Amino acid sequence: MNKFMFATGIENSYPTIQLPNGKTKRVDELEKAGHYQHWKEDFRLVKESGIEFLRYGPPYYTTHVAPGVYDWHFTDCVFQEMKQRGITPIVDLCHFGVPDWIGDFQNPDFPEHFAEYALAFAKRFPDLRFYTPINEIFIAAMFSAQYGWWNERKADERSYVTALKHLCRANLLAVEAILAVQPKAVFIQSESCEYFHPEDPSCQARADFLNQKRFLPLDLTVAYPSSPAMQQYLLQHGMTKEEYAWFRNNPCKGQFVVGTDYYQTNEHTVHPNGGTSASGDLYGYYVIATQYYKRYKLPLMHTETNMKEPNSVEWLKKQWTNLYRLKMDGVPVIGFTWYSLIDQVDWDTALREDNGNVNSLGMYDLNRNIRPVGEAYQDLIKHWSDPLQLNWTPSHLELRREPAIPLEEVLA
Repeated sequence: MNKFMFATGIENSYPTIQLPNGKTKRVDELEKAGHYQHWKEDFRLVKESGIEFLRYGPPYYTTHVAPGVYDWHFTDCVFQEMKQRGITPIVDLCHFGVPDWIGDFQNPDFPEHFAEYALAFAKRFPDLRFYTPINEIFIAAMFSAQYGWWNERKADERSYVTALKHLCRANLLAVEAILAVQPKAVFIQSESCEYFHPEDPSCQARADFLNQKRFLPLDLTVAYPSSPAMQQYLLQHGMTKEEYAWFRNNPCKGQFVVGTDYYQTNEHTVHPNGGTSASGDLYGYYVIATQYYKRYKLPLMHTETNMKEPNSVEWLKKQWTNLYRLKMDGVPVIGFTWYSLIDQVDWDTALREDNGNVNSLGMYDLNRNIRPVGEAYQDLIKHWSDPLQLNWTPSHLELRREPAIPLEEVLA
């Protein structure tokens, strides 16, 4: 496996939200987009588009029905179909939600339950190699436990740190479980590629703090030494010294790729009152992805981007140009993803509202008719597939592990 990974994905978020009447509802994007009815056609469209790699995951909340109990019916069907069509899945095991019986990301037992699920999945599909165990830990923790939008709907620092440590621990335990079955697994850790700009000089300190905080999920995952300010932040808001030591001494094993998701909403302006708002793409993917590469010195993949019509084609060109410049400058970029294959529903409110609004973000609309960006992406793949062979090998993906810093020095 050494060729550039042109990919798409089928959006499969399933957080729970609170409706205006106070009731809780599960938001299942696979259901809203009609994938449960049209999955065979969706996989046909992937193959006909010239795409080999698909970011895809079964609905965790219906597959893991109880401790040690699984319903594999739908999962068996879809993964068998992908195998027959020659589609290589990048398996997304947890996408913003958990089964009802687990509750939410505040549950301290979640990591062990999730690791059990990852092991069961890997045993059922032992030939699969590419995984994103938990998608976008930064967003999962922020939207669920800091913004109060999803799942536990908490809005405080302690709840955020609790969600963060549980998600990161679950991710690492799942990696170990998968490697026990598939030693050649490659972990493409999709994370939101963020940046915070100060509105004026009075906002610089807050912007600096948030620009350190954005790295915490990956820091904990790969045992990168976070800044003293971030270590203090974690300890002040519920992470124990023993828990932090566990992360520092248990870096993600195996072959690892930093998945960089970038949208127009990923850059923010920090205001004098401490609040933030979307700034648009002031720096763009090239600048921010370079920051992530310089920090971790690991291969990158552009794992998510999109833009609704009528600006989608120009956005695709801009993202590709940024990525290609990264490659020309020597950054090991192994793949690119237009996310997603088909339109999404209600992402205009970050899934907080159940309005049924169709967001024209896909290569195809919900009637499975191709959109202009779908045609443009197909052309891009045809034009660039041959000359853009990156010749990356598993040895390029190994974590660069620095000597462990003694805990007493880290916490000093």
